[in-house]
Amino acid sequence: MIQFSGAYTALITPMKENRAGGVDIDYEGFRRLINFQLEGGIDGLVPLGTTGECPTVEREEADALIRIAVEEVKGQVPLIIGTGSNATMHTIENTKRAKDLGADAALIVTPYYNKPTDEGIIRHFEAIAREADFPIMVYNIAARTGKNISAALMERLSQIPLIVGVKEASGDINQIGTVIRDTAYHRNAAGMPFAVFSGDDALTLPILALGGDGIISVISNLVPDKVTALVRACRTGNFEEGRRIHYELLPFIRAAFIETNPIPIKTALSWAGLPGGPFRLPLGPLDQQNEAPLRLALAGLGR
Repeated sequence: MIQFSGAYTALITPMKENRAGGVDIDYEGFRRLINFQLEGGIDGLVPLGTTGECPTVEREEADALIRIAVEEVKGQVPLIIGTGSNATMHTIENTKRAKDLGADAALIVTPYYNKPTDEGIIRHFEAIAREADFPIMVYNIAARTGKNISAALMERLSQIPLIVGVKEASGDINQIGTVIRDTAYHRNAAGMPFAVFSGDDALTLPILALGGDGIISVISNLVPDKVTALVRACRTGNFEEGRRIHYELLPFIRAAFIETNPIPIKTALSWAGLPGGPFRLPLGPLDQQNEAPLRLALAGLGR
């Protein structure tokens, strides 16, 4: 089993308009983005998460994206696929398909809208681990799901053998520090430590300082080299260099979330000449008033 750590990119799903006025997935653009990431030295890739517009990607499209990712990555870095939904059986089905298609693990978001109790969360993840028999990284993002996984609940989840880590996007640094402390000595079925990843680019530095293992990043879609350098500096104890890179990236981090993710990052990629493209409804284009701040942040990075 892989030990997960480092800088991972939450990949966008590039798209293009079709003749009927709809939006199709740009599969060749997706290949380009994967190779751009690999050339930038990224440590891992996470397609089909929120940043990949997973709610509007159809099953056949998702399978095609996974196949392409497996083909292009060729085992060079871990490939974690977003498979979560608010229905346990659908999540199991998605996770089994990702496993069968050659992924390394699944990123599974807390069930949204139905807001299960803590016991429901435990049973949800136990059922997925049992039925799919596949490494699982929990995704905690209460701002989108309406349900926070507390540190105490995460400690319980970390004891499920196939739960290998968490993408922590609660935004609560006290909670995240407690999760790191309380899971520090837990091992999965293969004896690997429980991994705590930042799910928020702005908190990468402090989470690494607390002993976290990495970041699943949005901004690394455009700057994989810089995010990787930040994580590697901090993980080798060079926090002076880590702070320098953090403050260099901070204006872009702020601009990348000036509107709902992934609207700004896909727009930035398109401006930089990389595959980005339009969005599927209900997401729409970047508001005109936010173009100037995003362009200014990109200029600060020389993009």
